[in-house]
Amino acid sequence: MARREDIIRLGKMPVGNLGIIALESSKSLGQKVNDYIVSWRQQVVQEQKEATLALTGYEKDSYLIDAKCPRFGSGEAKGIISDSVRGTDLYLIVDVTNYSITYSLCGHTCRMSPDDHFADLKRLIAASGGKATQITVIMPFLYEGRQHKRSARESLDCSLMLQELVNMGVTNFITFDAHDPRVQNAIPMHGFDNVHPTYQFVKALLGSTGDIRIDRDHLMIISPDEGAMQRAIYMASVLGVDVGMFYKRRDYSKVVNGRNPIISHEFLGDSVEGMDVVIIDDMISSGESMLDVARELKRRNAKRVFCLSTFGLFTNGLAAFDQCYEEGVISKIITTNLCYQTPELLSRSWYVTADMSKYIALIIDQLNHNGSISELLNPHDRISKYIAKYTANQQKTV
Repeated sequence: MARREDIIRLGKMPVGNLGIIALESSKSLGQKVNDYIVSWRQQVVQEQKEATLALTGYEKDSYLIDAKCPRFGSGEAKGIISDSVRGTDLYLIVDVTNYSITYSLCGHTCRMSPDDHFADLKRLIAASGGKATQITVIMPFLYEGRQHKRSARESLDCSLMLQELVNMGVTNFITFDAHDPRVQNAIPMHGFDNVHPTYQFVKALLGSTGDIRIDRDHLMIISPDEGAMQRAIYMASVLGVDVGMFYKRRDYSKVVNGRNPIISHEFLGDSVEGMDVVIIDDMISSGESMLDVARELKRRNAKRVFCLSTFGLFTNGLAAFDQCYEEGVISKIITTNLCYQTPELLSRSWYVTADMSKYIALIIDQLNHNGSISELLNPHDRISKYIAKYTANQQKTV
């Protein structure tokens, strides 16, 4: 049963009839989001029937709009929206990292790349023909977000992407844990919300473990590099524990796989001996850096190492993580369902999912009513309540 504050502000009329297009890359996530909203609005209509009678199309069995991007044998494609979107408050959800989807190109099977997913997103926006009341793109992993600044004669791909979508009529943009949220400066007069899954991380971590003691003597939050320091400080602050940081010493005379190789990881912080430590970062790509940090922490006699990351890409496979788990280097790895999760990953005993579907549903439902999402973007109070409940349950079992 949804809480009243989680459902609707009946004093605010919807911007338009709600419509959600979950691209092929985000079908599973889109279905979960849709199910939450359907359940909430059915409850609202039952409890406030007179207030919602005039809102045609407010209650539906599904808010998902049938849309697809079929391809020709040459690999070219087109966007098709089968349902009407005129006057719709339209939300498009896309996972640009989902490599599990394939298409045929001149008889060869090709996996979809981030470029392919972005092209399909543009096709469906174009297919809407400018008929929607407003268009919001929900792109959890920010396309080209790692190419956000220029350090040589380089393209500024992320900025160009944002400007292109705005020129196509997109009014709001929602992403999660952007590599550098300052890229929003490319579209200063349009909506850009960078959401952090801190609350969902706390729930998944404490819910899957149960015996973590949340105080300065038993727990520390670790930033694996200077870039992740802000999110580590925030989590440490809401939990009331200390924070530590590693910085990477690189060999700037060489470039390997597009980057300067790491020579060593240096630690700044208090002793972690006998403590549980939580490493938090925006993504696990190959996982090399995070596992190196985990080994350094175990070398410093940390008790258990938990790894939290918004996006678990695991680009080099799972073998290295399996080995570290068997060696006792890591205890749990928690990532969200905002990007594609392989069946192999979901089967691992060391892996835990932080489900983001309800959070996205709340954001969509609130925005559709033209309401503020400030409270949703700052989960401090919800985290505090959850920790208080967790601590009370711990004390009962002692």
